[in-house]
Amino acid sequence: MAESTYRALRDGALEGELAPALTIKDSVASPFALQVFSHVISQLFSSILAGKSQSRGLVVVSFSRSPSFYLDLLKNKGTDVASSNKQIQILDCYSDPLGWKDQLAGSRNFTALSNEALVSSNAIVFREVKHMDKLYNSIIELGKGLVRGGKIRFSIAIDSADEMLRHAPVSSVARLLSNLRSHDHISSIFWLLHSDLHEARVTAVLEYLSSIVASLEPSHQLANGQRGDLENFSLIKHNSKKGKFHVRFKKRNGRVRVMSEEVHIEQSGINFTSLPSEGAINQGLVPKVQFSLQLSEKERIDKANVVLPFEHQGNGKPIQIYDGRRSLVDSKHERPVAAVENVQTNENCGSGEIIYYRDSDDEMPDSDEDPDDDLDI
Repeated sequence: MAESTYRALRDGALEGELAPALTIKDSVASPFALQVFSHVISQLFSSILAGKSQSRGLVVVSFSRSPSFYLDLLKNKGTDVASSNKQIQILDCYSDPLGWKDQLAGSRNFTALSNEALVSSNAIVFREVKHMDKLYNSIIELGKGLVRGGKIRFSIAIDSADEMLRHAPVSSVARLLSNLRSHDHISSIFWLLHSDLHEARVTAVLEYLSSIVASLEPSHQLANGQRGDLENFSLIKHNSKKGKFHVRFKKRNGRVRVMSEEVHIEQSGINFTSLPSEGAINQGLVPKVQFSLQLSEKERIDKANVVLPFEHQGNGKPIQIYDGRRSLVDSKHERPVAAVENVQTNENCGSGEIIYYRDSDDEMPDSDEDPDDDLDI
């Protein structure tokens, strides 16, 4: 299931459609969104280097982590960042987000860091995080510098939508993300969100903008009350190492598909495993009934031999349609309904016949008249 999420970002956008967008959200009860976010970055960038992704470059917008964090992350995954600097750029909104250091140093906006924050040529500092329009232009400029024009696309990773929401209203952040999704050079975009830091409506807006929503939840819910304090401590310790990973996919036809896995946090990294089967538990919840819901072989044969009304019955004979005035058996001799006294059974003893007597011969078959139109209501 995590593989399906990564594959959707790797395959990118179809011509004329919005780029896939992923929201990775967590809460204090299961704070593993950063690990999942880092896992997606490393997997996607490996595909970019191998030429297996639609995108040919990656722009990381770092708000909550320094650029060195992501460069070290890729190095630990075996990526030679020095030789692949033409395929990744980091827009550093972490070192000096409001430009205070820039004002003290007397330098200009949107320049490379000089001393404390400069880690490599991959990092570019952005000092006006309050202005979403300028942030949008800076992301597009960095991405176009990677793909160098044409119809080649690039991907975007935003390490914290929370920081953007600190400096700008939700309407401005939503407009930024929507404009990025609709840009012709964007292959995919994903961001990190701590849902318990925001109102429900803010989280709903970002989820609405996403084609994929990945939610992290604790494996065990905490007990309430003082009697559960020791139990809560044990559950907190248990939840600190693993949780539930739910992903909701919005398909192009409007349907929604939900998948779930279990995520394990280890020193070597993050692992995803399938949830234990709950079939035995659900089977025990099924109520026991005193009758059989299955058909026997004889019942199945008898059901198949029933002749339904208005059903074409060929069987090597002229096909006729029962109109409610005559019997299919008496097709050769049309007789008035009142004259029908002895109805012959079908030659096949296993079949049946339905006979309907109309109230009047003047009534047209399948009349659309309202039978109650003569009532004085």
